[in-house]
This record gives sequence, structure tokens and C-alpha cells, in this order.
Amino acid sequence: MNTISPPPQIRRLSAGKRVLGVFAGIAGGLGANVLLGYSVMSFYTRNTKFVPYDASHADHTTTVFKQHNPRSNPPVCIDHAIKQIPYAKLPEKYKLREDKVDQAQLATDFCRGVWGGPAFKVQRKYLERKYRALPGREDHLWDVKELEKSGYEVGTKIVDHFEVLEHTDEKVIVRCGDSPLNADHRPSDGLFSMEVSTDDARQMATFSLKSIFVNTTPEGKDSQALPWNFQLAHRWYTKLWMESATRKLLKA
Repeated sequence: MNTISPPPQIRRLSAGKRVLGVFAGIAGGLGANVLLGYSVMSFYTRNTKFVPYDASHADHTTTVFKQHNPRSNPPVCIDHAIKQIPYAKLPEKYKLREDKVDQAQLATDFCRGVWGGPAFKVQRKYLERKYRALPGREDHLWDVKELEKSGYEVGTKIVDHFEVLEHTDEKVIVRCGDSPLNADHRPSDGLFSMEVSTDDARQMATFSLKSIFVNTTPEGKDSQALPWNFQLAHRWYTKLWMESATRKLLKA
């Protein structure tokens, strides 16, 4: 008696179903990659948090902010990211004594880490390719070694897109949105502040990245917020800047 079963009959799928299957496979693969990338990114930036920040904050009553946006036009994008690091984790070179750290040096090195770190690499290369050869940009910072060593004094120009407006022991504020060669108020304008605050009682240093984008021209008085996807992308970029800068600082 023959107990061997006959081979299964394989039904050929129609061309439409085969194409649908291919697309489903590609979509599934892309979805998995997106999910993996999101998970890795979330883990890498897990220590960076966003805190409430808007145009009512005391920052916007300072001289720098008033000069930058004299008409008090509404921001189109604004956020404040923080990351806290215990004194015990900071390299010894920042310790003034057992319970106190060098806030001014931390602020400068934090700034150096933002511009000289890997998170800024792609944007730096793009701006360098597009603008470095143009006249009037010879005194701008372009190379990583320059960005890592600069003191970021007021007036320092970075890759034809940023200019230092203020540098104190607590912060470095740069203007962004257009070339420093354009000193007028701009449709695309912004301030980016890299700050360090210290709490000796808690033995904690807090690193802050504050961003505000504004149309500072007269037409900007009725500006609306940028779309949510731009806001989301900017927050991810901010988190990457924060993590790459602070990790670079911790390895110093």
C-alpha cells in the first residue's frame, strides 16, 4: 500500500497579489527599521528632557532678547531642553574644590561640544560646502579643531550661520537663521543659548539648550507656529546636540 502523500499543489498568485506581497514585505522591513531607529534614539537621548518655556519667560526681558526681537513678535518655534549631571561624574579638571565646580569653564566647553561634536557634523559640512568659498567668510569658524578650541568670544562667527551675541560665566548665546553678514531683522531669525547652572547643595550641574525662532521683521507680528513635524524634528536635533556635547565634555 502506498502511504506517501501526493505533493501539495502550489497555487500561483496573480501578478497584483505578488506586487502587493513585495510592497508589504518592504513596508514591514522599513517599519521595523524605523521602530529600531526610534528605540535606539530614545535610549541614547533618554537623559535629555524638555521643560516649559515660552515668550513669557524672564529671558525675553533681557537686553539681548529685546534687541533681537524689538517688536516682541511671537515665536514660531521655541523650546528648552535640560540634562542634569552630578558633580561626581564631571572630570577632575572642572573641580575647584570638593563641593564646587568651574561653571565658566563648563559653559565654554559645553558650547565647544555643541559645535565641535558629531551631532553638528552633517550641518557643518553642508554649510561649509555651500558658503565657505564666498567672500567675507574668511574669519568664520569652519573646521572641527577650530570649533573645539575657540573661546567663543562675542562676535565669533560660525559657519556663516551663527554669531555669538553674549558670553558670560553661565551661558553663550548665538544668533542663527541667516548669515552674520546680514545684521538686519530677518524673516528667519533665532537665538540659541547654551547654559550651565550649578547647585552646590545638590552637587548637580544642569545643562540647558534654549531655542527660539522668530520672524523679527515687521511682517512677523502675526506669525503662526511652524508645523508639528518641524517642531518634532527640531526637538530630536536638540536632544542629539545635548547628548553629543555633554558626552564629549564628560570624556574631556
